Amino acid sequence: MANKIYYLASCDTCRKIIKSLPKDNNLVFHDIKQDPITIEELEAMYALSGSYEALFSKKAQLYKSMGLKDKNLTEDDFKKYILEHYTFLSRPVFIIDGEIFIGNTQQNMLKVMKALEK
Repeated sequence: MANKIYYLASCDTCRKIIKSLPKDNNLVFHDIKQDPITIEELEAMYALSGSYEALFSKKAQLYKSMGLKDKNLTEDDFKKYILEHYTFLSRPVFIIDGEIFIGNTQQNMLKVMKALEK
C-alpha cells in the first residue's frame, strides 16, 4: 500500500502542512473534495484507527448546522456522514508504512514528520 495523505486542497491548514512536508516524501496526494473517499478507503482507515469516530471531524460547520452535536451518534452514523460529505473527515489523514495519523495537532504532525524520515 502506498503512503498517502487525504486532504482538502481548499483548507488553509492542509496547504500549510503540505508545504512543511519533506520534498522527497513519496506520498500519494488525495484531495477528498475532487475525489471523494470510497467505502473501501474509509474501511482501510477504520482498520488502522479502530474507530470511525476517530476519523470524524467535530469541527466541521455541518456538524453544528445539522444539529449533530446534540445527537448520540453511533459508529455507523460517523461512517455514514464521512461517506456522505468530505467535510466530516478529520484532516489531514496520513497513512505511512501501515500506520495512520489523523488530524493536524502539533503532536500528530511531529509523528508524521518522524514517520516520513524513515
